[in-house]
Amino acid sequence: MYKYDFRAQSQTGNITDIPCALMLTENKLERGMDLILWRHAEAEDGGAGLPDAKRRLTPRGEKQAHDMAKWLKQRLPKKIKILVSPAVRTQQTAHALAMPFEVEPKIATGADAADLIAAADWPNHAGAVLLVGHQPALGRLAALLLSGAEADWSVKKGAIWWFSKRSREGRDQTVLRAVMNPEMVR
Repeated sequence: MYKYDFRAQSQTGNITDIPCALMLTENKLERGMDLILWRHAEAEDGGAGLPDAKRRLTPRGEKQAHDMAKWLKQRLPKKIKILVSPAVRTQQTAHALAMPFEVEPKIATGADAADLIAAADWPNHAGAVLLVGHQPALGRLAALLLSGAEADWSVKKGAIWWFSKRSREGRDQTVLRAVMNPEMVR
């Protein structure tokens, strides 16, 4: 496990804060980055005859994906980039949104928190990014964003964790906007 510093070096060599999601500049409110982590819904068990990447959603998993997609669609910003692991179960989960997405190998099974940060371009991407991925990387990234250190936090199957960046009193903050799982939206 490691700690990640969300500060960057400016061209002058000074350490500066990376632009935040919500900040006041010249009396205008600017919205920056939201990062939404969505764990794939319940999938069939793997085994000797079924490669992990080929596992499909169960009927319960399909319902979880559709329930969460319905909840998300009502709240997602219009401009959103959706990145999905190459695994079948994550693509099926994302299909429930009925929105275009990109398959991103960097967030496949075996990815770590740093891989997810790089794929999402956190916290620099202009707009929102939705990552549809796997444990333990999603839980470790959630821990890193909220506590500053990776830890083995659990993200329930089908659940989302929604983060934003903001600036308060000149300091960048990571804000947890929502944690929602399929059982909560029924």
